[in-house]
Amino acid sequence: MSAPSAQRPSAPRTTPKVTEREARQVAEEAREQDWRKPSFAKELFLGRLRLDLIHPHPLPAAEDVRRGEEFLARLRAFCETSIDSALIEREARIPDEVVNGLKELGALGMKIDVKYGGLGLTQVYYNKALALVGSASPSIGALLSAHQSIGVPQPLKIFGSQEQKDTFLPRLARTDISAFLLTEPDVGSDPARLATTAVPDGDDYVLDGVKLWTTNGVVADLLVVMARVPKAEGRKGGITAFVVEADAPGITVEHRNAFMGLRGLENGVTRFHQVRVPAANRIGPEGAGLKIALTTLNTGRLSLPAMCVGSGKWCLKIAREWSAVREQWGRPVARHEAVGAKISFIAATTFALEAVVDLSSQMADEDRNDIRIEAALAKLYGSEMGCLMADELVQIRGGRGFETAESLAARGERAVPAEQMLRDMRINRIFEGSTEIMHLLIAREAVDAHLKVAGDIIDPDKPLSAKARAGANAAGFYAKWLPKLVAGPGQLPRTYGEFHPAGHPDLSAHLRYAERSSRKLARSTFYAMSRWQGRMETKQGFLGRIVDIGAELFAMSAACVRAELLRGEGDHGREAYQLADTFCRQSRIRVEELFTRLWSNTDDLDRKVVDGVLSGTYTWLEEGIVDPSGDGPWIADATPGPSDRENVHRPIR
Repeated sequence: MSAPSAQRPSAPRTTPKVTEREARQVAEEAREQDWRKPSFAKELFLGRLRLDLIHPHPLPAAEDVRRGEEFLARLRAFCETSIDSALIEREARIPDEVVNGLKELGALGMKIDVKYGGLGLTQVYYNKALALVGSASPSIGALLSAHQSIGVPQPLKIFGSQEQKDTFLPRLARTDISAFLLTEPDVGSDPARLATTAVPDGDDYVLDGVKLWTTNGVVADLLVVMARVPKAEGRKGGITAFVVEADAPGITVEHRNAFMGLRGLENGVTRFHQVRVPAANRIGPEGAGLKIALTTLNTGRLSLPAMCVGSGKWCLKIAREWSAVREQWGRPVARHEAVGAKISFIAATTFALEAVVDLSSQMADEDRNDIRIEAALAKLYGSEMGCLMADELVQIRGGRGFETAESLAARGERAVPAEQMLRDMRINRIFEGSTEIMHLLIAREAVDAHLKVAGDIIDPDKPLSAKARAGANAAGFYAKWLPKLVAGPGQLPRTYGEFHPAGHPDLSAHLRYAERSSRKLARSTFYAMSRWQGRMETKQGFLGRIVDIGAELFAMSAACVRAELLRGEGDHGREAYQLADTFCRQSRIRVEELFTRLWSNTDDLDRKVVDGVLSGTYTWLEEGIVDPSGDGPWIADATPGPSDRENVHRPIR
């Protein structure tokens, strides 16, 4: 066993103690309460396939395309000549000259307005750039994404004062790297327990606490930090966002974390001890920190599935080239059905995932739809499918898929980093909201209309008068809504006929299926709410399947709309229709399985087994092994105080 690491002297934890209900209330208060614009995905969960919201496929302006393509050309040249992915993997660090080269290209300011020195790219072209650079090195993609999608630029763009924008955005566009600091050693997706404090003192706030998994934190120049301001007379307090200079006195990057993948990621542990931050650096009012974080992620989440698209394209390229060369039993392995099915899955899924990301991104650029659910679905679906495609590539490559690129090259074969791609992609199911958390976040938005009209009925804290009013409102809402779920355009054979042009596969049938399934999904959700009422929030298995069905239906719709766009433009239209048709057929099989598992599953049995595991009933099953884990606490001590470690912060100049 490894030697235990040095630990800070034991002291009482300062993490706030909150009940489950209090934690949910904090999360509920942080989410956007209203829907001011239409949402395709929200309507989908309500049983309405609003194809008019996404078809005809929205398109970027010609000038945006010109500027975007020009930058992509420069970025591609840089990736091909200046990025050595194998070197980054071997040395576990992005060379400073690469980062400086990206700065000179303007890559730090892709999403920053030109008036602040940025490139002012659209969301569509920002995501295309991330897919491109992420294919060269996922670690670089993560650096640029963390800097612009969730780092300082995005919250300043939406919530910052003009003075803050004038002060910080020019730096962030060209020279300064930013990081987002929310997570703590004992606080993940439950921000109600946030322990880092920001105590007002004159014209400053004084920050104390420890932040974990600070992507870019090791090399950052500017930080956006979430900290709790204490309530006081005349002061709301609450979780608040601040822009903090990374080299401010009292800040120590105590450790650079290492992971199974993304070895070049500059992710660390950052301690704040009596760090003074000017009140002018507070973003928005006190208590608005979580709302700022969630709003930032509405479009920020699109960067991750964009890089999953890049990964899928690379997996398809390698699968195609390898499977045409490698022979088994007298035929290329691609001609064997077991391998061919995997290649078909990678090709069809890459097409659909790109359709989801491009459609969501263009809707974000136009700002005429509310895309909070679409972006969350893109993140959820992209991370799951991206990881699965990388895993299938490893399987297609066989032993060579498990072998490192360095080892392959050393024995004279092409250095294909398939196993690295799988390791690098795995974090995406955890990054920026794990799959399990995304299921719950999306489910909450999906049932929002129901909770608005009937939520008081199942709320134990509401008085009888409120429950009576909610009952009356619910009766009126459901009297109009439920009959519409019985029949719809998906039952008419000629609906969506424009998606069945002569000589092409019939995509209209898939859209009719999506419309029928949307209504079935809404009926299932209503039945579950009627059955479980207040216990609905505990049925996480059911909610996860509901969300996964919605994700598949969204992907099917996006794939069909994209195929029709490409056909209309004369750009690989026939091939696009074939890929969309294949994807929809694969997706429909998954949807039918998910519908079955809504009501036929082992959820109740699983809970009983979990009770037994936690109570020690099955410890006998653990016998016959040794545990190679080291000693030490499960969660590192995060008691506020001065740092006793070397500062490993290294800004890149």
